[in-house]
Amino acid sequence: MAMSLSLKTIMAAAMLGLAGFASAHGNVTPQDVDTGNLPKLGDEVRTANPFREGNEYGEYNAQAIKIGESAYAGNCAACHGIRAMSGGLTPDLRELTEWDDEYYIGRVMNGTDRGMPSWKKSMDQNAMWAIRTYVESLPKPE
Repeated sequence: MAMSLSLKTIMAAAMLGLAGFASAHGNVTPQDVDTGNLPKLGDEVRTANPFREGNEYGEYNAQAIKIGESAYAGNCAACHGIRAMSGGLTPDLRELTEWDDEYYIGRVMNGTDRGMPSWKKSMDQNAMWAIRTYVESLPKPE
C-alpha cells in the first residue's frame, strides 16, 4: 500500500512538472544581444537571411554564427532546446530550409497564438538573423 502511495506521489509530481514546463513556453525574459560589427539591417523586414554564405552579407557568416549562438542560448534554448534539439513540444528549428526564411522572420517578429512571444520589441533583425545563421550551422536531425 505504501509503495502505491509513493508511486502516485511521484506520478503527480511528474505531471505537475510537465504541465509547468508546457505552460512556461514563451515565458522567457528577453536577453540583450550584442550584434558586434554586423552591418545594421535597418527597419525594413528582410525575407531572406542576409548573413547566409552567398547572400548580401555572407562575408559576416562566421561572426553571425558566434553572435547567434549566444543569442540563441539566452533567448531560445529554454523552449527550442540546447543546440536547437527540440524535445518535441516546439518545432525543431534545424529542419527549416532557406525557403523558410520568410516564415522564420514572421514567427520570430510576431510570435504565435500557441505560446511563442513576439520578439520585435526586444530584438532587432541583426540578432534574429544571427540566430537563424547559427541554427543553420548546426547538424540536421537524423
